[in-house]
Amino acid sequence: MSDPAGQATAAGARAALTLPTITEGAEFAGEFKNSGYREPPQLVCLPNRQLVRLPPLLFLVAKTLHDHREPAGTKDVTAALDTVAAAVSEQAGARLTAEQLVYLVDHKLAPLGVTTYSDGTPPPVVKADPFLGLKFKVAVFPESVSWFVAGLFAWLFRPLIVAVAVAGVIAGEVWVLTTRSIAEALQQTLLAPVSILLIMALGVLSCAFHEVGHAAACRYGGVRPGVMGCGIYLVWPAFYTDITESYRLGRAGRLRADLAGVYFNGLFVAGLVLLYLATGYEPLLVAVLYVNIEIIQQLLPTLRFDGYYIMSDLIGIPDLFKYIGPILRRTLLRRPADERLRDLKRWPQVFVTAWVLTIVPLLAVQIGLIVTQIPNLVMKDWWMMRRLAASASAGASPLELLTSGLQILLLALPLAGVLLILYMMASWLVRRAVRFVNAPVQETASGA
Repeated sequence: MSDPAGQATAAGARAALTLPTITEGAEFAGEFKNSGYREPPQLVCLPNRQLVRLPPLLFLVAKTLHDHREPAGTKDVTAALDTVAAAVSEQAGARLTAEQLVYLVDHKLAPLGVTTYSDGTPPPVVKADPFLGLKFKVAVFPESVSWFVAGLFAWLFRPLIVAVAVAGVIAGEVWVLTTRSIAEALQQTLLAPVSILLIMALGVLSCAFHEVGHAAACRYGGVRPGVMGCGIYLVWPAFYTDITESYRLGRAGRLRADLAGVYFNGLFVAGLVLLYLATGYEPLLVAVLYVNIEIIQQLLPTLRFDGYYIMSDLIGIPDLFKYIGPILRRTLLRRPADERLRDLKRWPQVFVTAWVLTIVPLLAVQIGLIVTQIPNLVMKDWWMMRRLAASASAGASPLELLTSGLQILLLALPLAGVLLILYMMASWLVRRAVRFVNAPVQETASGA
């Protein structure tokens, strides 16, 4: 006996079925070159410039859907799906049915924001939220400005220019560190509020020039830099440049984009040294020291600084942090390698494992030392804040008040950063514990 209700439901489902389409504004970027994966992923650039990595089969499905797109209502959907499935099967060398095609779209491609769902529902807006990533980002300059500014400095990446510039930077650094007294210059600078403000301003300018370097490297490599802006990294203000398009380049191009910021910091140092030679103004030597500290910080491989991205692009693995859990489970708990690790080539696995086993203990020791020193750090910060506030209120000029306020802020930010990191780690541990407690108990199957 037929079921009218079931037939009506099936008819409604067939009526709701549409031929999925690629998200408007999405672009096929091609293969992720020099990757550390056994099977090189393919890249799709979403309208918000977010890159999605797809295995070859999913990329082929998306590309074939795009190639067989038709105006709405002009073609039978079932026949169109069969045509797309047949085309994918022919190119993939494996049979794919229309039902399987719909499943891949609804469960793989659409949730990633690449295609619409099979019922015509638009995909969600995918936004990257990486672990320890930059937060509260605000775009200050649009892509057009980034492209223009990058064009002003792209010539600095010509090989001969790079060789001469690096030699000049090294010569300037050696001359300052071996012939000038940084300690004396620092002492003189601390006595003059104007000098302190100047150094802070030069430090900010150096950070901005650092980001210009990333944009210029992208343009030199033939890809468009994105917006330039600012945000909050943990609790510290930071500049950023969207260089997502650099993933279209090979390993050398990506590394050039990663190193460009530090390269431009070096050029900034060379400019400070030349300015000091022309003026003899001692605080400029302190500014050189300040920028050198910025360079060292950027080359650290622990947090998401340039050093982290240099290592990531060197081995062709975009996000190293997501492998911490799998590697620790395999190394400490002796569990089999999960799918994420099996997808990597042999030497990237070794590299990532060495990075995790080095960085995790190092961070643990650093956090442990910081935790034990928090009471002393709070007392010292509070004492220095009170001293600065007292000296500022004792008939200080507006310039001295501004300088003291900035110093108090710089003292408070590191402590706030430490507390925020500890809070994030505690929240993560609590979520993991709750998930473990609430996990369903697996029953052992008994014999029949």
